[in-house]
Amino acid sequence: MERKRIYLCLAHMSEDGMEQKYVKEAFDTNWVVPLGPNVNGFEKDLEEFVNQKGKEEGLKNESLSKRVVALSAGTAAVHLGLLNCGVKPGDEVIVQSFTFCASTHPVTYLGATPVLVDSEPDTWNIDPELLDEAIKDRKAKTGKYPKAIVPVALYGMPYKAERIMEIANKFGIPVVEDAAEGFGSRYKGQVLGTFGKYGVLSFNGNKMITTSGGGALITEDEEHWREIMMYATQYRESYPYYQHEKIGYNYRMSNICAGIGRGQMTVVNDHLAHHKHVQKMYEELLANVQGVHVHSQPNNGDYDSNYWLCTITIDENVKVKGQEDAYKTIVTGAVGGAAGVIHTAESAHTDCEPNANVEAMRVALDKAQIEARPVWKPMHKQPCYKDAPAYVNGVSEGIFKVGMCLPAGPYVSDDDVKYIVETIKSAIE
Repeated sequence: MERKRIYLCLAHMSEDGMEQKYVKEAFDTNWVVPLGPNVNGFEKDLEEFVNQKGKEEGLKNESLSKRVVALSAGTAAVHLGLLNCGVKPGDEVIVQSFTFCASTHPVTYLGATPVLVDSEPDTWNIDPELLDEAIKDRKAKTGKYPKAIVPVALYGMPYKAERIMEIANKFGIPVVEDAAEGFGSRYKGQVLGTFGKYGVLSFNGNKMITTSGGGALITEDEEHWREIMMYATQYRESYPYYQHEKIGYNYRMSNICAGIGRGQMTVVNDHLAHHKHVQKMYEELLANVQGVHVHSQPNNGDYDSNYWLCTITIDENVKVKGQEDAYKTIVTGAVGGAAGVIHTAESAHTDCEPNANVEAMRVALDKAQIEARPVWKPMHKQPCYKDAPAYVNGVSEGIFKVGMCLPAGPYVSDDDVKYIVETIKSAIE
């Protein structure tokens, strides 16, 4: 019997079918548009979730008063956050280089230029000291400060939120936190996405919770919430006809998708606990495998990662079966089975790629019905950003060459983790 494929992070619905209940309500009441009771209810659930603060011992038990706007995608949230920070054509925005393109592309939608800043080795996220240096250098070179800073919670790992905010405040630059992968992750007990001016969430099909497709923007207060809401609904003025004084967007989440989200919020804590459990298993089972290292959060008590995906690095000298055949053939499908049309590459190689042993391991896992992926390729090595200013220290490029993502979602069982680890071991010569 062929083994069932183990995916990185498969959407998982609540056992009691709450998602279907809310979606059915939407159909029964004919609320199948980008507004309605589910959208309002989902936003309230999200606000309750992100506003919890300081429950850990030794922290002030206070709550925040952030407001949330549910949107069609996390990318839309990045776009509107930057827009409301005043980003315009000709401006610069500092973005963590080690990320998915949705962190950087909205900068270019606005006619601005991303300034790409490299990572620190412990969290793999934006290096605060390099960030500080980059801000000063941009001011010296262009005569003005970047308009915003976008740190990213890579694979759910918290960034050094306090230090980043300290630097941002010193220069008076707003922060748009990209917590798309970090839903439910915390730094010093505070939920990611609530430190900066804006916080970005994603509910894509493979995230901690899903709305099938969708995202949200966490805003500072009622005033900013209202303005983002205006931008998300074509910026219509209060006349009996359509009057537009600013350019708006059609970015509101549908009531159907929000119904799925409301149901997902009933299992979000179970999902978080499961990902952390899977991470712990990888750490224990791979502890004695020479040359394979599980990336874990710094253990000083400040970090609480959701471990959206679990990641490993493979030392360059580890010999993997089939390594000599890595990159011999041109891949014809998109990474992760992404929908849509892709170009067939002209060559199997690019100037920055995972090592042959990492690619051989990916192929070995794939043959064993396990989905594994390279880590994100740094944006400063992407052809579309070859001219963007970049402040690099070699960290993200180094990790990209040796790093790999392993399955961690709610459908990944203890037996699956054991099977994945055994497959990794047997692939090593």
